[in-house]
Amino acid sequence: MSFSRFVVFALFASLAAPAATHAQKARPRQPARTTKTTRPAAAPLTEDAIARQVDVLLAQMTLEEKVGQMTQVTIDAVTQGKNRYSSDEPLALDPADLQKVLVDYKIGSVLNSANNRARTPELWYTTVKQMQDVATQKTRLKIPIIYGIDAVHGETYTAGATMFPQEIAQAASRNRALVRRGAEISAYETRASNIPWAFSPVLDLGSDARSPRQWETFGEDPYLISELGVQMVRGYEGEPNNLGDPTKVASSIKHFLGYQVPQSGKDRTNAYISDEALYEYHVPPFRAAVAAGAHTIMINSGLINGVPMHANYALLTKLLKQDMGFKGLAVTDWQDIENLYTRDHFAKDQKDAIRLAINAGIDMSMVPYQYEQFCDNLVALVKEGQVKQERIDDAVRRVLRVKYALNLFQQPNTNRQDYPLFGSKEHEQASYQMAAEAITLLKNTDNILPLKKTSKVLLAGPNANSMRTLNGAWTYSWQGEKTEEFAQQYNTILEAVQKEIGAQNVQHVPGVSYKMDGKYYEEYADKLDEAVAAARNVDVVLLCLGENSYVEKPGDLNDLYLSDLQTQLAQRLLATGKPVVLVLNEGRPRVISRIEPGMKAVVQTYLPGNFGGDALADILFGDVNPSGKLPYTYPRYPNALISYIHKYAEEQSKAEGAYNYEADYNPQYKFGDGLSYTTFRYANLTVDKASLPKTGQLTVSVQVTNSGARAGQEAVHLYSSDLYASLVAPDMRRLRRFEKVNLKPGETRTVTFTLPVSELSYAGPDGKPVLEAGEFELRIADQTTKFMVTE
Repeated sequence: MSFSRFVVFALFASLAAPAATHAQKARPRQPARTTKTTRPAAAPLTEDAIARQVDVLLAQMTLEEKVGQMTQVTIDAVTQGKNRYSSDEPLALDPADLQKVLVDYKIGSVLNSANNRARTPELWYTTVKQMQDVATQKTRLKIPIIYGIDAVHGETYTAGATMFPQEIAQAASRNRALVRRGAEISAYETRASNIPWAFSPVLDLGSDARSPRQWETFGEDPYLISELGVQMVRGYEGEPNNLGDPTKVASSIKHFLGYQVPQSGKDRTNAYISDEALYEYHVPPFRAAVAAGAHTIMINSGLINGVPMHANYALLTKLLKQDMGFKGLAVTDWQDIENLYTRDHFAKDQKDAIRLAINAGIDMSMVPYQYEQFCDNLVALVKEGQVKQERIDDAVRRVLRVKYALNLFQQPNTNRQDYPLFGSKEHEQASYQMAAEAITLLKNTDNILPLKKTSKVLLAGPNANSMRTLNGAWTYSWQGEKTEEFAQQYNTILEAVQKEIGAQNVQHVPGVSYKMDGKYYEEYADKLDEAVAAARNVDVVLLCLGENSYVEKPGDLNDLYLSDLQTQLAQRLLATGKPVVLVLNEGRPRVISRIEPGMKAVVQTYLPGNFGGDALADILFGDVNPSGKLPYTYPRYPNALISYIHKYAEEQSKAEGAYNYEADYNPQYKFGDGLSYTTFRYANLTVDKASLPKTGQLTVSVQVTNSGARAGQEAVHLYSSDLYASLVAPDMRRLRRFEKVNLKPGETRTVTFTLPVSELSYAGPDGKPVLEAGEFELRIADQTTKFMVTE
């Protein structure tokens, strides 16, 4: 065995080393420090300096070299393995494949993790460095590759990395600083893995509860998504966007545009979106992130109004690049140029699909396997005049700008040894804090929560003792199915509760369990009768229900109701007469109206990450006061999936006369709902002007008092209502501002917002903003006031 092969083998073996015992588990409680590396940050290059270097390099490039820079392959294409779709273990790169991909075809980007598996940062370093050595030493122009990875809630594919709550939970925290801090840590640990490009954040409008990717979003409100998306971009890239800093990565805002609202509710299918809805709800988060300097963007895999996004010139070039001024790199999603032909029947063959996509505005193709087909056909298309040389040069400029901004020409590799805080207690504390502020108390009858630490409890349900369900997908593997292998040192809900009140006070009988080697929705009765019997001998039941992990097409569903077996378990436990606290651990709001009325309390954990069990136990037993707020509307029925953003017609009062009907907006829980163990009182909502012109700015203030007996955090939401609009019926209410405040018992604070009147405009039928004079209403909690906008 060669020395290099021995090193790879040893690194792989260390990855599979036994996990820490449960006795070693402990939640983080260390104070925060400043994340740093031992390497100094590079001085940021100016845009002009980068542009000059790009032009010099571009002038030297052949057509084949340019096309190579527009191509991205998956790592399995350059590893030793039985075919291009898999890799041998232990992992090793194939010199012949490296030569063909990087030297012969001059390919400029690689992505993903081999065999869908997390690797140690040391193995990442040696693997990516080997690729960079070939690219920077054996190619004519010595252009480094850019490696990309789905670092979605932490560095997904690195063993030992800090896994944060998923985006939907982060949105529930309503804490901008925590969101930014999580992205900073994720960037640091991604760079510690020798990877400079993170395919994150997701800025899709998560307004459809059926979507298998809703949990990857910041929820259903454009303003909330915009605010938190900007924080995540700044966390990844810095402010200003100094990608040369070796603790920063290039972000990839995704999935442009309208990805999460297909008519079917299923992944990668067609959405019907009017221009008014597109510009009013879907564009703003991406516009905000582009303005924040995001360097790359990933394109929606689906279709809008029958046109695949990867062939949509109007949206990719006219809207994104011309109107929004996006100067960065537009990359496809997985195999989506090929899909124009094979899936969508929008192109007559693969060559035609490439022509359509590149001319529409795609800069880099995530091929990911058949790179010869892409490269050869694109070179031919340019020579035939079907793709202009100017379009190729524009795309390559965008690719090279990102590489220069990342300082890859000077420092193509970053080494784990220079990142002492990788996976540190400091980073873990940030993950815990996010989970603690995200978990949302939705119901608390008779103040049953917090529970006494002397309580005898039963933990039941398939989510009670699983790290996989706490994290969701994109955790050590694509679907999250390998999480148990890598996360044994952390606490499940069961283990956290045992540590909180003592194992002698806790019984665990699942009642229902998931088939972990099956599809996400497959489950079976697991000591169901025993669970019901055990409930009779405890003070309270903690019933942990929800979903197993999933993402993308494998996560499509046909019935939004909670599964039949979990519903049966809940109903039988309720029939014992013992109080049941429902703990939800789910990626989307599965309908619970058949069991919710009997629950004494309902706690939504979303997908809270590796420290979600600890944070939940602290909330259940009163160490932490919950402060999360729903980032979406929780539906009561599968056929009533109405967002909080809706028209007045959705809430009609009963009509008079022969046709006597009404419209009932009746969700299980509303956007923004979330209880605390204390109470908050609002008073004196005021505006500084009773009327003001369209160019004016309003100052809004309200007094918030902690009227309870313990300290707590409250997210203050400012909503507006346009009481009349002439071109498009106005929405009943829209979130305009939010701020999270921490108040001691009896403390009063005045919260002040500034609101430019121009932000009250709406998108007209042509998608352009319209602001009309008239009366508007503002609401904060139970306080309302009105003002006039004049001409």
